[in-house]
Amino acid sequence: MQMKKSHLKTLFVDAGNGFYKIARYELGDFWGPVDLGAHLSKKYNSLNIGTGVLAGSIFPGSNRLFFTGFSPCWHGFFISSMGGAGLVFDNLGINLLSITGRANTPSILYLNRNHGEEVEIELHPVELSKVWEEGEKGVYGLMNHCLSVFSHRYEKDPRVIATGPASLYSDLGAIGSAPVIRGKLTHADTWAGRGGFGTKMLKIHGIAAIIYGGTFVDEDFRDRSVADSWFQDHYQKKMAAKDIEATTKYRFDPAFNTGGTFGVNYATVKDNLLAFNYRTIYWTSKQRAELHEKFIEGHYLKQFNEETIKKKQQKNCGEPCVAVCKKLNNEFKKDFEPYQTMGPLCGIFDQRAAEVLNRRADTLGFDAISIGGVLSWLMECLHENLLDPEEIGVKSKPVFSTENFDLERDSMHNARLAIDLLEEIAADKGKINLKEGARKLARTMARYRNRKIMDIFVHNGFARHGWMVPNQYWTPGVLSPMSIMGKYYMNYGKDFIEPRELGRDNARRMLKELMIDNMGFCRFHRAWAEEILPDIVDKLFGNKEKFLRSIKLSAGRIHSRNASVFWESERNIDFVMSFLKKKKEEGESSPALEKWIGMFEKNKKEAAFEFWYEIHKGAHEILREF
Repeated sequence: MQMKKSHLKTLFVDAGNGFYKIARYELGDFWGPVDLGAHLSKKYNSLNIGTGVLAGSIFPGSNRLFFTGFSPCWHGFFISSMGGAGLVFDNLGINLLSITGRANTPSILYLNRNHGEEVEIELHPVELSKVWEEGEKGVYGLMNHCLSVFSHRYEKDPRVIATGPASLYSDLGAIGSAPVIRGKLTHADTWAGRGGFGTKMLKIHGIAAIIYGGTFVDEDFRDRSVADSWFQDHYQKKMAAKDIEATTKYRFDPAFNTGGTFGVNYATVKDNLLAFNYRTIYWTSKQRAELHEKFIEGHYLKQFNEETIKKKQQKNCGEPCVAVCKKLNNEFKKDFEPYQTMGPLCGIFDQRAAEVLNRRADTLGFDAISIGGVLSWLMECLHENLLDPEEIGVKSKPVFSTENFDLERDSMHNARLAIDLLEEIAADKGKINLKEGARKLARTMARYRNRKIMDIFVHNGFARHGWMVPNQYWTPGVLSPMSIMGKYYMNYGKDFIEPRELGRDNARRMLKELMIDNMGFCRFHRAWAEEILPDIVDKLFGNKEKFLRSIKLSAGRIHSRNASVFWESERNIDFVMSFLKKKKEEGESSPALEKWIGMFEKNKKEAAFEFWYEIHKGAHEILREF
């Protein structure tokens, strides 16, 4: 069967004057929010927000909302997304919103579409300093403010995406949202965190929040029997059965008696645990295993399992989904990477301490992963006496050693210290200036204070000031010189892969991730989506080969702007070197592994250059237009 959808309908809004227009882009020339977003970003430097062509369909995970544009912190084209928010966006009857220009004063963008009418568009000034202090404050205060002012205009519950003070005072402001049920925010908040698009939306375009919704009904694929037949042919299972199998980790995995990214990752990380600003890479395997056993299994993970998993405190992101991946403890949502960077990486191993820190970072509207990496770096600077507490606006130093570490007391001490650091970052005259990013701050302090300040800051560098805290896996893939980092456009497995092949593998991973992103899908469904989506596209829209070529073309165009910078931090090099040595200790044996270990032991910086450039070469071999 073929669907009639032949165009991607794009709403352009000029935030400077409120003018708007609708443009249609032929399906086949562009396929979704990523390739069309890349085109518009280059042409207008716009912030592009949209869904895939299967939003509102019967396929699970198809209602993710994507944000594209040039990132204020990465300084290159970037892609971020949030779960479930595309389901309400689909009710506007458009595929993409492209924001250009800049409002003269911070404003709320109101979008509504009732039945067959045109989209209603209004810009409303908002007094952020006041609203950010209302109720739950910050991002949550702004979301509630939007609902209180505008929700009565909607026939169905709308959705709000909003920024916080981090978007005004740093380059890593996130965009937050939460499902709305009967006019009230729920606790299953979702985030477009990576890339700093909150900063772009607020500082570049003057838009503090967007409230949107409607009742428009377009043609969506809803024939379950047809979908089941496709899955039956491919997997010998109906669609629901295959999706349940594919999302086991995110719901509940009986193999580990836990669920969600937090539960399964912490159950399996063992002696790969990263803690105390990555200082554990220098520990012995036995020391790391003991840390995991006592602090994680015996306390941090145990609390999570007892409070969240056993009590089945779990919800979805706003679309019907069997993964129910939003693991909660009352108002606190538990995901692995935020509770890792603002957990063990900051010397925090207790849920109460991690909860208050993560909640404060979310309220202020930070990219949780990157800000956690910045906090852990600043905390080690304090611990090593590279910075004095007073000069960065705090009154104490962290407890950054396991010796006599009290899990509850010392974790809370570190959390309170980290919150004080957050307050200094998210303030007009705070003592920690991240308006131009943590990498520039580290470079400045290293130049005039101590080189070690830069050497202990683990990050990926891009162009002159671009930066990104890596995903929280101890593997060289997360420090690869790729055009987009901080997402999963790379290999993050535990095995040793020769760097040239690692680069190729990164590129292959990027192509697969880019495909499901451009189709508007959540990667938690990737176990089937990566395989069957091209066939689904062919059955519904035709042009399977053209679709696959477009993914390769888009990846090549994005990667052609790759301005990755060789590792500026010595700890980045040590991160890779210690990984290689760990593989050998675990029994891996190959001439390539022995060669690289020997090179690092002889001259680690020279070896790191070779390793880094080999990854770079491998990626370019795959991501070429011709």
